[in-house]
Amino acid sequence: MEITHTILLSAFLVAFVMGAVANKTNFCTMGGISDWINMNNGGRLGAWFFAIAIAIMGLTLLEGFAVINANEAIPAYRTAQFSWLRYVVGGLLFGIGMTLGSGCGNKTLVNVGGGSLKSLMVLVIVAIMAYLMTKTSFYETLFYPAVSATTVDLSTLDIPHQSIHHLLGSDNDSLLRWIISITLAGVFLVMALRFKHFRTHWKNPIGGATVGLAVVAGWWLSGGALGQEWMDTAEWMDIRPAAVGVQSYTFINPMGDAVAWLTSPTQLQLVTFGVVALGGIISGSFIASVLSKKFQIIWFKDKTDFIKHVIGAILMGIGGILAMGCTIGQAITGVSSLSLGSFMVLGSIVFGATLTMKIQYYQMFYEDEDDSGFSAILLSVLADMHCLPDRLRKLEQA
Repeated sequence: MEITHTILLSAFLVAFVMGAVANKTNFCTMGGISDWINMNNGGRLGAWFFAIAIAIMGLTLLEGFAVINANEAIPAYRTAQFSWLRYVVGGLLFGIGMTLGSGCGNKTLVNVGGGSLKSLMVLVIVAIMAYLMTKTSFYETLFYPAVSATTVDLSTLDIPHQSIHHLLGSDNDSLLRWIISITLAGVFLVMALRFKHFRTHWKNPIGGATVGLAVVAGWWLSGGALGQEWMDTAEWMDIRPAAVGVQSYTFINPMGDAVAWLTSPTQLQLVTFGVVALGGIISGSFIASVLSKKFQIIWFKDKTDFIKHVIGAILMGIGGILAMGCTIGQAITGVSSLSLGSFMVLGSIVFGATLTMKIQYYQMFYEDEDDSGFSAILLSVLADMHCLPDRLRKLEQA
């Protein structure tokens, strides 16, 4: 029990720092995409990429020196069950949802700590949807048939895991693994450094470094020597509690876990690594916002704003579970494991968010035009994104 308390307290404290710094530096993955699309400002997007680079190298070092083994991580990023459809659809839904809901899972928690009642409502709805997707037959009924039919079992091809180095026939500790990790981390680092606003605004490197290091710390806390002792001494029940196992920070599935715990608050085994992380992010953001005198109660502007956030929250909850993570849980934590599915989720989230932002922009630009129906806007946006030939464009570029 002492080990459990130590790890959960440590997970809370790391999340507390991450929440405080994210509040202070305005670290936001959705905002980073929006800044890049709408203002050609890559500062916050660079912070995201910087966090990914740090996380990749951090986990590579931990595994390279046999400190942890992420092959059996929670969730199963490297599973041999390559469910490409759930990665793509889940990522798209989450990208659309976080845009409508004014932020990803992490930003929603940060906003709640800063006083946003809008984000609190989003958090509640996302948590309920995550609970339905993971604790009831909702997922099995609506999604499992399609996911199962499109899943490729890599083990039939003698490939034990879907991490890139395993797909290329590499052992976990091989030179190829190091080459791939250094190369990918270098690519993300170069992409971050190419953005002038990332290099010249101190908040962006600090925000990205803090989040990246927090993810590495999460891996170490759960899978290092203390984590291994935790797993060896834990009481193993018929169903292994999610608090036990190698993992790092992710937020959508833990929101569903929080609902499960709140419905049975006396069952302390339901207080998992992810659940305490939620509390850490909110608490850190709250303290930072109070100290900086930026705590502010925020509510919806109008009915349209309310409906948009409700739809976004529903899509975030469904998409985040389908994708097995969010812009932190998959696009940083998952990507650090070099899982191919995690990279697919990252790309799908960016695509979904970009598509939604461009559609919103076209709707504002052409709001007084009679020929600016949704289909015309969608075709024009897809042409902008080079997904369709320009001859299919229905509207002039906004």
